[in-house]
Parts: sequence; C-alpha cells; structure tokens
Amino acid sequence: MRGGSIEQTMSTQPHITDSHCHLDFPDFKGRIDEVVANAAEAGVMRMVTICTKLKNEPDVRAIAEAHAPIFYAAGTHPMSAASEPLATVDGLIALAQHPKFVGIGETGLDYHYTAESAEVQKTSLHTHIDAARETGLPLIIHARDADDDMARILRAEYNRGAFTCVMHCFSSSAELATAALDLGFYLSMSGITAFPKSQALRDIFAAAPLDRILVETDAPYLAPPPHRGEQNEPAYTAHTARRAAETFGMDYTEFAAQLELNFDRLFAKAAAFEAAA
Repeated sequence: MRGGSIEQTMSTQPHITDSHCHLDFPDFKGRIDEVVANAAEAGVMRMVTICTKLKNEPDVRAIAEAHAPIFYAAGTHPMSAASEPLATVDGLIALAQHPKFVGIGETGLDYHYTAESAEVQKTSLHTHIDAARETGLPLIIHARDADDDMARILRAEYNRGAFTCVMHCFSSSAELATAALDLGFYLSMSGITAFPKSQALRDIFAAAPLDRILVETDAPYLAPPPHRGEQNEPAYTAHTARRAAETFGMDYTEFAAQLELNFDRLFAKAAAFEAAA
C-alpha cells in the first residue's frame, strides 16, 4: 500500500464504492491484496466484482469470500450470450443465496460487436430480469448501440412486475437515460465521464436526479484521467467521482456521501451484510 495504514486512510478520505469491476480478469492475477489496499488509500472502501460468464462464478465468489471489502454479482454478458449456456432463473436464484452475492448480471444488449446474436441476447436478458424480480436484487445492465430495444424491453418488463436496476457504465443516449430514470433506475458513471471530450455525456448525468447516481471503474477497462490508457483499478474510482462532483457542482465530500447513500439503497444486501458484520 502506498502511504499510511488503512485505518489512517479511513479517517481522512471520503468513502466511496466502486460499483462495477472485474477482479477475476487475468489483469489482476496475484494482485488482489494490492488492489484492495490501493483502493482503501483512495477512499474506495467497497467494490462489486462482476462475473460475466457463469462458469467463472466459483472464482469470482472466492475473491469476494477472501476479501471483506469485495462483494460480487454474476450473469451472462450479452456479448457471450450466444457462446455460453443460457442462464436459468432457478440457477441465478440459487447463486443469489450467497451472502455476498448482491446483484444480477451483468446482462443486457450489445449490438456494436454482436448484433447477429440479438435474439439470444434478448432471451438471456429476460431471464436475468425474471431473476432480479424474484430475488429483489438489482439488475446490472450493459447497453451498447441497442437503445431502442433496451428501452422497450425495460419498460415492458417493469410493467409486468417491478424490479431495481443500474445502467452500468452508462454512455448511451439521453432518451435511454430518461427511460431508465423514469422507471426509478440508476445510472453509473465510469471513467468515460471524465474524458475531456465527454461533455455531452456529463450533461446527461447533470440532468439526472442526484439520488440515482453511482460510480464505477469497469476495471481493468476505461481508466479515467490521469491514468487514461493504463490498466484501470478500483482506486481510480476516486478520479471519476471527483470529476463527477464538479459535474454536479458539489463539494467532493458531500458528493461522496450521497454516492454511498445511493449505493446502500440500491445494493441493500451489501449494506445489510456490512451492518451485520
């Protein structure tokens, strides 16, 4: 760890949560302890690591079990929906019994690289929505170049029965943002929102309710300035959050406190786990 002890850090840094990272990826092999320590130094005291292929769930679960600040979620990424066995509602519900399993996904639609598998992606998405509705855990959505279908499906499914949801690494249209927010969903700010040329995206977030905002890294991808182009890690959530505080015209300490309230409200199972620890 760079600098003082975790205890010293906790007393001086506003606390935030990296709501979406991928700590089971090879980029972090053998480095998890260092990554957690670096995060604590930056005030990032919790993180949710996301399993994108259900066959990897045991490895992701083991990471969460071995590190107190790490929670996890699991699902089938839309880009893998055609090449992996389809998830089942019962299977996802069974995984959700683990005390540190706090979300369903990531799931969603990606027509940028995998438009040819659109129909199987939709089937997979419906399964994950059913599981989110049954478990009460938040749905974690990946959406790229699929705004119209995503908005239509989310509205139709919500009308069938309520569920909670975060639009992870949101970088889509203002129309999809409005559709999600109208359903009570959350938008998550990644390092993209800190890029100099992302003003239009920052404007979308600035128009959103403050109590519906999360921050994330999507590590090891999308590192924010001043680490753009490098391997991302949860500690860098703080750079994104500080830039986001400027977008909302807020003091960072106040903004960080609001982010934590938002995370605890959406990821209530993680908050309850900590409260009981």
